[in-house]
Amino acid sequence: MQALNFFMADMQAGIGPFLGVFLLAHHWQSGPIGTVMTAGSIAGMLIAAPAGAFVDATRHKRGLVIVTGACTVLASGIVLLSQDFWLVAVSQVATAVAGGAIGPAVNGITLGIVRQAGFNRQNGKNQAYNHAGNMVGAALSGFLGWQFGLPAVFWLAAIFAVLSIISVSMIPADAISRRAARGLKEEGAEDEGLLGLGVLHTSKPLLVLAAALAAFYLGNAAMLPLYGWAVVSAGQGEAASFVAKTIVVGQGVMIVGSLVAMRMAESKGFWFVLLISFVALPIRGVLAACLITSWGVYPVQILDGISSGLQTAAVPALVARILHGTGRVNLGQGAVMTVQGIGGALSPALGGWLAQTIGYSPTFLILSGFALLSIALWVVFADSLRSICAQEVVDGRRVLEAVNR
Repeated sequence: MQALNFFMADMQAGIGPFLGVFLLAHHWQSGPIGTVMTAGSIAGMLIAAPAGAFVDATRHKRGLVIVTGACTVLASGIVLLSQDFWLVAVSQVATAVAGGAIGPAVNGITLGIVRQAGFNRQNGKNQAYNHAGNMVGAALSGFLGWQFGLPAVFWLAAIFAVLSIISVSMIPADAISRRAARGLKEEGAEDEGLLGLGVLHTSKPLLVLAAALAAFYLGNAAMLPLYGWAVVSAGQGEAASFVAKTIVVGQGVMIVGSLVAMRMAESKGFWFVLLISFVALPIRGVLAACLITSWGVYPVQILDGISSGLQTAAVPALVARILHGTGRVNLGQGAVMTVQGIGGALSPALGGWLAQTIGYSPTFLILSGFALLSIALWVVFADSLRSICAQEVVDGRRVLEAVNR
């Protein structure tokens, strides 16, 4: 599992931050760049819930990871062959479909191997390796981009995709419990204990979590690429190496954040962990607006690492806890990713056009303000969230009870 999470990191996100500067070098403007990134984000958003439902239903979870790896290789080839707007948009859609499907698949595989009792800790480890993979991939991308040009970054993402396919193929199929992988108790008939799809829209904790994440990602998703563009456009850094630095710093902090999150969740509960992650974004936005310099990457990306590190470990574990016993865990993971993806999909286009119209600094302040809505939701609904965030849910029907509190 650790090898899979390490290599799939660059497969999922290795191209994205470099795509902007690659297209800038080919005379694209920030508005069209943000638009193709948004097209990819929308595709990833739409595929997440169906992919989660498929992960719940299928016995071939490893095969889904293999297909997503093939999509990444294809996407890298398309961008290298042509920078035509529509071909680049297609490549982003293919990459986003891969990223949207692989998350529920890996969560399902993990849950099927370690069961509910071990998921929080194993997911924390998975995310630490995932961030380590992103950090190493970014460092290699920066070096290869500096030595051989930005096309080398796309070749690297394709190589990591192949290594991900090899890694998942080495996991024995019989080590994955199908019932545990979808959040059902180990004993019983195939569909015993399975709840209807209504469990998703009747769970107040799940709905509040999804809405808070959507608002957060509306502000957060565009911050990293925009910050890289801002510094490069100001002549404060070389494109490939600076973007690599932003990723390395952020991912390095995320490794620690993922491990801290799983420990903090056990002692203080998920509510407190996610509150900290939301609070970090407004501070990050102010710093990004004031520090468009080569050294500003350190405080700006450290705060990104805190937010993302805590969330990547806490959110899947919290969703698995909320929906444990329903048989709909991976569908729930995909549904949360879909709602979260609405914010993430709109963010690059919003940020790109704002930056083109009013400049980078005001854009960072506007984007960071969306996290205030996340904080407000998390605080207003604290009473209904705290108990389910703090306790181990042993029966998915507790979700329905929580709604009526």
